[in-house]
Amino acid sequence: MKINNRLKQIGDLVEANSFCLDVGCDHALLDIYLVKKKKNIKAIASDIKEGPLKNALENIKREKLEDKIELRLGNGLDTYSDDINTVIISGMGGRNIIGILKNNLKTTKKIDTFIISPNNYQEDVKRFLTKNSFYIENEVLVKDSKYIYQILVFKKGKKKYSKKEYFIGPKLLENKNKLFKEYYTRELKSREILLELLPKNFRLKKYKIKKEIKLLKEILN
Repeated sequence: MKINNRLKQIGDLVEANSFCLDVGCDHALLDIYLVKKKKNIKAIASDIKEGPLKNALENIKREKLEDKIELRLGNGLDTYSDDINTVIISGMGGRNIIGILKNNLKTTKKIDTFIISPNNYQEDVKRFLTKNSFYIENEVLVKDSKYIYQILVFKKGKKKYSKKEYFIGPKLLENKNKLFKEYYTRELKSREILLELLPKNFRLKKYKIKKEIKLLKEILN
């Protein structure tokens, strides 16, 4: 069964012997990949809608993995149980992800590992989880078709980060590879375009974007 680059990279970041909850599992392709490729993995594929779970069940049956992947219908972390140590959330907006975590803050604080790949507002996700006693254990960029995504790994613990580290990523700053330069060159160009389009009365927004542009130019040079 084919799996896209983003999901494969997320799966490769999951540690052996993990019990995973995949929130918003869609077709359960990630869960299938995990139990087939990684050692001693248990997986729960959850979704808020019955349609995706029906598709997931068909895929799981096709791979004969009914005994290794459990399906749960529910919203966000409502499908959590105490034996789960790793939660995966991918393909949602960053603020939606924060909403899921905030709505079940007691559950959020029980998790050992989060692997999160937001479509946007990555900095907000980092700030929220570090504020709630997690640190950034790893960050990876992955290109899937024409898009480049961030994948963030959080572990329970506390660390302090600078504004630059929150904005770019402490781990990404350690590895300025070709994909890093491509990704942040795109980020720079998008901000330069936005700055030109914003009306003059958006002073605070324009000030913030100018600071981000300056920082991006510094790290790319």
